[in-house]
Parts: sequence; C-alpha cells; structure tokens
Amino acid sequence: MTDLERRHGEYKVPGGKLVVVDLHVSQGVLKDVHVSGDFFLEPPETLERLNAALEGQSSDASPQVLERALESVLDRDVMMYGITVEGVVTAVGRALA
Repeated sequence: MTDLERRHGEYKVPGGKLVVVDLHVSQGVLKDVHVSGDFFLEPPETLERLNAALEGQSSDASPQVLERALESVLDRDVMMYGITVEGVVTAVGRALA
C-alpha cells in the first residue's frame, strides 16, 4: 500500500459489536483516523476523543502504546457498550496489516 491510501480494518469484539477503523498513513504516521461500528459510547463525544488519541501515532506503534493512548482519553464517566480498547487496537492493526 502506498502513503495516503485509505486503509480499513474490522474486528468483531467477542460478545460485543463490530469495530471499524479507517485511516491513512502519511510518512509513518496515522492520519484521518475514524473509528466506527455498531457499538455505543456515552458520552457521544468519546468517539472524537478516540479518533484524536490515534491521530498522529506511529504506524509501527506497539499495541500497548496504542492502548495507553486510547485509555488516556477515557474519563471515569465513559461507558462503552460492545466495544473495548483492545478491540479498537485490533482493528487498527488489521488496517495496517
């Protein structure tokens, strides 16, 4: 795949919902990251925070680095239904594979 080509990854969280990640890679950095799927998040702006946490990460960042980035934007009041941080990271990995 070339730089700026749209990449797509999906993961069905066991016992949960489908998580989809679409992104570009530019000069080894994640750009235009969009997490979507059939899950629910409360408050709704949490989705924007997840996207922002992944934006700018290295395309060769370890799953642990991506997990920490995502967890850093999750307040205690966030409720995630059918989605997990690990599920998002797995979908990112599939997009980059």
